[in-house]
Amino acid sequence: MAGLQTYRDENLLVGYEQSDDCGVYALSDELALVESVDFITPIVDDPYLYGQIAASNALSDIYAMGAIPKTALNLLMWDKEHVSKEVLEEILKGGAHKLNEAKVTLLGGHSVIDREQKYGLSVSGIVHPKHIWRNCTAQIGDALVLSKPIGSGVIATAFKSDKLALRADHEAIVSMCQLNQKASEIARNFKIHACTDITGFGLVGHLLEMCGERLGAEILTERIPLFEGVEKWIMQGVIPSGSRENFHFLNEKIQTSLEFDACIACFDSQTSGGLLFALPKSQAHMLVEQLKICGYERSVVIGEMIPRGDKPITLL
Repeated sequence: MAGLQTYRDENLLVGYEQSDDCGVYALSDELALVESVDFITPIVDDPYLYGQIAASNALSDIYAMGAIPKTALNLLMWDKEHVSKEVLEEILKGGAHKLNEAKVTLLGGHSVIDREQKYGLSVSGIVHPKHIWRNCTAQIGDALVLSKPIGSGVIATAFKSDKLALRADHEAIVSMCQLNQKASEIARNFKIHACTDITGFGLVGHLLEMCGERLGAEILTERIPLFEGVEKWIMQGVIPSGSRENFHFLNEKIQTSLEFDACIACFDSQTSGGLLFALPKSQAHMLVEQLKICGYERSVVIGEMIPRGDKPITLL
């Protein structure tokens, strides 16, 4: 999109230039509109779970901006040659379940016939213009708090290849269905300098966006929480192509002595991942404790923002 010549209204507060999670448009001095859109192909065979995960994933960008989602539109690409109407209804019911949980009003949507099944949401929310969380405004010395484990890409690949039986109570499934709503609400009581959600570009890719052009980050990989079974599946070569692509694209910007198997999870492409917060060290452990109390049991401080070196991210 860098080459596009687009109209820029004076009320536009956040556009697409900095790879933020949403666009933000000021409606008044005290109210701004926050907008995002996201849809995914099926990540699990269960249509109801797929609908929940897709909806949670789409809502996550709004939460990552410190905003409150208010309305949504369904985006549905129906592979009617392979997906029955009954299955389609289950997908939409799963999405509606999460919208109801988040108290977000469904306004309608749009559907097309497609060769590959896809589902997601266009979401609109609100935020105070002075309380927007950007993904590129962290400060040197900030602690980095991750609210959910990573490795969902590896687990989803294990499900799809029939190496692992799909269970609704598997830690990764529960986490992908879990809204980032409460995490965002809790964090609003802290001095959040920057925030993003961990999705397709993996932990390293989204952290690189957080570093921008002026900062670096140091990550203690031993602290990073991984979903149950991730290390085992990685050792067996169960790694999604998207995660390998992330590694090859981003590896030159990483300083580490770790072997591929020991760090590939940091590049793993996530769906409906957790929030990554940058905030003063003095507040980080209190944020972690409150996140744990509210259901994000594996929240943890994984590193800190540092002055930029030859390579922006160091994996220790």
